[in-house]
This record gives sequence, C-alpha cells and structure tokens, in this order.
Amino acid sequence: MPSMREKMQAGAWYCCLDTELEQLRDDARLAVHQHNTLPPDQRGPMAPALRALLNSVGKDCFIEAPVHLAYGFNLSLGNAVYINAQCAILDTAPVRLGSGTMLGPAVQIYCAQHHLDPVKRAAGLEIASPVTIGTDVWIGGGAIILPGVTIGDGAIVGAGAVVTRDVAAGARVIGNPARAL
Repeated sequence: MPSMREKMQAGAWYCCLDTELEQLRDDARLAVHQHNTLPPDQRGPMAPALRALLNSVGKDCFIEAPVHLAYGFNLSLGNAVYINAQCAILDTAPVRLGSGTMLGPAVQIYCAQHHLDPVKRAAGLEIASPVTIGTDVWIGGGAIILPGVTIGDGAIVGAGAVVTRDVAAGARVIGNPARAL
C-alpha cells in the first residue's frame, strides 16, 4: 500500500495528517526559519539549509525573507529566479519556476486542495496538483496561483490577480479571477 507521501506525489487523494508528512513539514519549517532569521550578510541569496531543501536551484537565484514553504523538496528554480518577501509556496506537488521569473511580494502559490466534503476535509484529505511557471514570467505582488495552473513563458500576472486557469505564453492577466487584458 502506498504511503501518504507517495499518494501526494502521485496526485492521488492523501491524508495530510500523517507522521511522515508532518516530519517533512517540520524539516521545511527549520530550513525556512534559518533563512528568515539569518542576517542578510550571513544568509546571502538563500540560507544553506533552504538551498539544500529545494529540489533544484539554478544560478543567481535570490529568495528574500521572510518566505514560507510547505515542503521545499517539490520546488525547482531555474536560473536568475527572484522571490520577493512574504511569498508562500505550498508545494505539495511540484512547483517549477522558469529562468528569469520574478515573484513580487506576498505572492502565493498553492498546490493542495482540501476535500469538499466537510467530514473528509476534517479527516485531512487533500489532493495536490503541480504549478508550472515558464521563463521570464513576472507575477505581481499579492497574486495567488491556484493548483494545477501553468503560466507560459513571458507572461505577466498583475498584482492581486487570482489565477484559476492556465495563462498563455506572452499573455497579461489581471483581476479575480484573472483575465487577459
């Protein structure tokens, strides 16, 4: 029988109230805490524990503090990715940020969806869908990217937008829900 982590990574329903998943979230909390509390001259572009936690990190990436990650091991950064302060990435599924992508302050990326049935939701059932953001994408401050969304290369997401569906390469979207300009 697959573990809850295996189910999570396979995109199947899983229980987030699982001891292995809780330990992995604790590991992420420790790495994020180190990153968020080190003085900037000691932290550099990102704290060593945070860099070690991530799936992959390209050259010249920079993550401002504070940041929040659910697990970290599902996050992949291309080259020259910039993540501004107060971003939250709930990486229960793979999150890929392409080279040259910039996230404004307080951008939120969600992969998990809780069950709609209140009894199953209270039991911790959720499902995760990946988020893929192409190269040279600019996501304005306070934008929210929902599970399963792909944002194409060169797209711009306006500040405060709530992205509920895929965004084509080169498109510009704003609003709630986000729509093309």
